Order: sequence, then C-alpha cells, then structure tokens
Amino acid sequence: MDIIIKKMETEAEILGKGYVHWKSWQEAYPGMIDRAYLDALSLEKCEDIARRWPDNILVAKDGERVVGFAAYGKYRSEELADAGEIFAMYILSEYYGSGAGRALMDAALERIAEYPRVAVWVLRGNGRAIAFYRKCGFVPDGAEEEITLGTPVTEIRMMLDRGAKG
Repeated sequence: MDIIIKKMETEAEILGKGYVHWKSWQEAYPGMIDRAYLDALSLEKCEDIARRWPDNILVAKDGERVVGFAAYGKYRSEELADAGEIFAMYILSEYYGSGAGRALMDAALERIAEYPRVAVWVLRGNGRAIAFYRKCGFVPDGAEEEITLGTPVTEIRMMLDRGAKG
C-alpha cells in the first residue's frame, strides 16, 4: 500500500471524497446517529457537498482510489480566535490502522501550522475516533455541543496545544 496525501483537485478526487464521506458515515456511525438520518445521507448528497466545498480538502489516495479525506481551516467561531480546526477527518474502515489517517492528520496540521492550537469536534460515543485524536495529541477540553443529526447527539471538543509538544 502506497498512500499519498494531496490537495483535492480533480473530478475523480471530488467523487472519491464524496464516496469516502458517504461510506465512512455508514461504517462508523450506526448506533451513534439516527438510522433514518444515515439512510437519508445519500452518495449523491455527499458528492454534492464535495463539489460545493472544494477548498481546504486533502485526500488520501491508494493508487488512484481516494481512501480518506481531511478538511481544515481557521476555527469556525471567534471563541478561539487563535485556533485552527480539523472540520472533518474520515477514512474507509479497511484502511484503519494503515497509517493513512495519521498521514492525513499530519498533512492537515501542516496546512494550518500558523495556529498554536487546533480543535476537532467528535461525537461523544465515537471511541475509535477519540482514541485516534488522542494518539495525535488532542485532549478533550470540556467543551460540548449538542447538534441534531436526525436526533440530538453530543459532540465533544478536543484540542491540540502545539506549545505542549515539548
């Protein structure tokens, strides 16, 4: 397996990102997110999202196949004016443990290197994702947010403090 990380640019990469978005939600969220909401999240909707928001997206490719993606940028509110954010980080389940997720995270963090702190929001019950973010140096900071994905779910905020890296 030879994973490369690059900016999402081509139509094939946009479609691949849409597929990873759709498939990874189907794989990761049953039991965490309302089934009707997951069923309503179609591949076409995810491809449309990929087309409408093409900026600040990195894709992980195994050969020509997109197997993961990360979205990154400035933190979404002024609450943390000095922070960057990982808005989304998804990888196909068959690539869990392959190093592709860590390579994506490292590349996304490099793109927002000007921020001393970086946030990521994660579903409270998503143990696999929380463990992954912890391995990358993120720790929960106590902030929580209720969002509605068919039914209410709680996200927790995890922060990476680059000053604490040593």
